Amino acid sequence: MLKEFKEFAMRGNVIDMAVGIIIGAAFGKIVSSFVKDIVMPPIGKITGGVDFTELYINLSGGNFASLEAAKKAGAATINYGLFINTVVDFVIVAFAIFIVIKQINRLKKEPAPADPTTKKCPHCISEIPIAATKCAHCTADIPAAAAET
Repeated sequence: MLKEFKEFAMRGNVIDMAVGIIIGAAFGKIVSSFVKDIVMPPIGKITGGVDFTELYINLSGGNFASLEAAKKAGAATINYGLFINTVVDFVIVAFAIFIVIKQINRLKKEPAPADPTTKKCPHCISEIPIAATKCAHCTADIPAAAAET
């Protein structure tokens, strides 16, 4: 069982996936910082100085100066401002992944089709080598301009 696990863990796909997850987590942190520190402040300024991280609905009935104070007091809250930040994070990550995948697909070009190596005999429609001047099946002479496939 240990040998099977080692074979599984060392397969290329598993290691590639692990590297992808680690890079994805780091990328997620970058995007979260981008949203929190660069995108949301101007949006907050446009909306009248609203700090989205402080938007919440207090379900406990008390009055708290901030979300942090409500959390410290153990109050039940609906943190819709944090949810908005998370949705913006997701949209940016999804768009970035879309762009990366689109570029990868653009770089992956289909290989050019290989030149044909055979043609059809115009008399018996058998496949014959492209350079043939006589059909091996019906022994007919093949003109130089015979249809190639």
